Amino acid sequence: MLDSLDPPESKKPKLSEEELIILKENVDFPGSTENKKSRLSGEEFIKLKESLRERKKRFSIIPRLRLLSAGENASLTVNVDSQDRIPIFLNDVQHLLMYSMLGHHATYVPDRWCKLDKYNKVSHAVVLIVDGLSVRHYLLNESKFCYLKAKSEHSLELITPAAYGGSIVEELAAVPFSGSQKKNLINKYGSLKNAVKVNGDIIKLLKKIFPMKSAPKSEKGDNSNIGLPSTDQFSRTELILSPYQLIEENYPIPLKGGLAKKYVDYVLTKDEYDEVNSKSPMFGIDCEMCRTTIGCLELTRVSIVDEKLDIVYDTLVKPDNKITDYLTQYSGITEMMLENVTTKLSDVQKFIKEFLPANAILVGQSLNSDMHALKMMHPYIIDTSVIFNITGDRYRKTKLKTLVQEFLNENIQKGRSGHCSTEDSQASMKLVLLKLANSIYFGDSILMDQCQTYSYESMYKKDNRNFHQNQKQMTTFGSLIFNHVTKVKTKTAAIFGCTDVLNDYSKIMKNSTLNIMEDKEFGKGDNVRLAVVNSNKEAVSRCSEVAMEHALNFCHVKFSEDQISEENLDKTINSVDKWVKKLWKHTAFNGLICVIFSGQSSSNGACFLSIKKNTDIDLEQV
Repeated sequence: MLDSLDPPESKKPKLSEEELIILKENVDFPGSTENKKSRLSGEEFIKLKESLRERKKRFSIIPRLRLLSAGENASLTVNVDSQDRIPIFLNDVQHLLMYSMLGHHATYVPDRWCKLDKYNKVSHAVVLIVDGLSVRHYLLNESKFCYLKAKSEHSLELITPAAYGGSIVEELAAVPFSGSQKKNLINKYGSLKNAVKVNGDIIKLLKKIFPMKSAPKSEKGDNSNIGLPSTDQFSRTELILSPYQLIEENYPIPLKGGLAKKYVDYVLTKDEYDEVNSKSPMFGIDCEMCRTTIGCLELTRVSIVDEKLDIVYDTLVKPDNKITDYLTQYSGITEMMLENVTTKLSDVQKFIKEFLPANAILVGQSLNSDMHALKMMHPYIIDTSVIFNITGDRYRKTKLKTLVQEFLNENIQKGRSGHCSTEDSQASMKLVLLKLANSIYFGDSILMDQCQTYSYESMYKKDNRNFHQNQKQMTTFGSLIFNHVTKVKTKTAAIFGCTDVLNDYSKIMKNSTLNIMEDKEFGKGDNVRLAVVNSNKEAVSRCSEVAMEHALNFCHVKFSEDQISEENLDKTINSVDKWVKKLWKHTAFNGLICVIFSGQSSSNGACFLSIKKNTDIDLEQV
């Protein structure tokens, strides 16, 4: 019937379904006796039509933030039971902030866990960092966070540096280039101290996840004192996947929540680990699998080689379930080969636990599938499918056979009889040894592009007098989120907090080439505003006054142990909720609002995200 509705004095318009529904509410239909209205005149109809289209246009330019699978796994509303949640990392939030400011020009995008549609319509970002509160505080007092809960589109559990004694300021503000790339670019351009510190942060996070002994005082936090093997040009620790990469590459790791359920029957390769260093031994591993009656792949062969390419372990394995497909063309395994085999998966696990040193580095091509076949978890992994890249796309992996042909000029996996696990494990080890003998850039087209962009010849050779200053610029270029945001000339950033909080930001910005100015002196040409205040309340008030002037705002409040004690917690929660309300009211439409609870050593943090839309109505008006 809607299709038969014609406006007087004109032909039938082409309206969208949404426009027709709204139109139906304003216009009567021939023969209708319910809620009879006078038909619109031609001019009134045209005005209504224009109004509808204007409304549709407004909706079409509103940014939209939606969670992907990894985000939903961390959601406090989707996964109410903590055992079902798999937290995201603080780096994930950082990537979202970067993308909201720079879009596809950002060093990282948040596609691992969320999608931000129409990023270029985000007006600015306001980040409230609440130092002292955790996800436990929120969940136990959810009803008291009235405004925060009402305004948050997404609430997620977050692994923060508080869990492993790190700094939330450094991890949120310092932007890596890409895993090991950050450490090596900084190292290449003259700041080994910073590179060591970054590596130390990775070890801290691994120590939170895996049972790990502390390194001797002489080694702690400074692997540079250990020296390199004569064959290596840089530390092998720089190739180790970070915990973030382990999750991204689908490696089994012993995190709490949903992952704990998923890997309940997995075992650690050691009961306790030593801290890895530049001389930690490497072992290449490769497994072959067959399909069984449970529908999954089960282990049928495992091979381990050392750095000399000597085979230290090679055995066939009898799966616990009946084999339905030997996958011989891939695995090389036949029914006859397994006929008299008695070795079980548990026997392999026992050998590996006893054989591997506590600081062993495991090497392999897409080793995640092998670790799943072994049903084992290990903290130190070098994955040749990650450290070698000839596609120019970080997410497009190259087959081991192709890498071996390209870089070793050898042929493996020949014929139709399937793969050989000893051959593949040796090939992976050869590739890693070759890379260590050259440079971090070797075999990685993405890093080579970066290297050429920031080459010595193009940046330094022309002006040796400014060499030292350029080195200092290089260590900070791209290393701070504020550098990235303010590369766009029209965009500036601001940080609000008490003296002790601002001191933490000042430490990481002391060598920055940004124009950093105190609050009252901030003006045209300055990049970052530093607003030092006397209280948390003042920090929020000042941020609310000037937040719309800046593309990125960090309002960092910090609570003492006494303020989050049982007797004072209600007052603290009430203050936080009021501050969220104040910042919300003073955020521009299409602004991204992010509230971060820093977490504690005993409890993860939390992240609350929302985009303010011009269709939103304040609570007091409801």
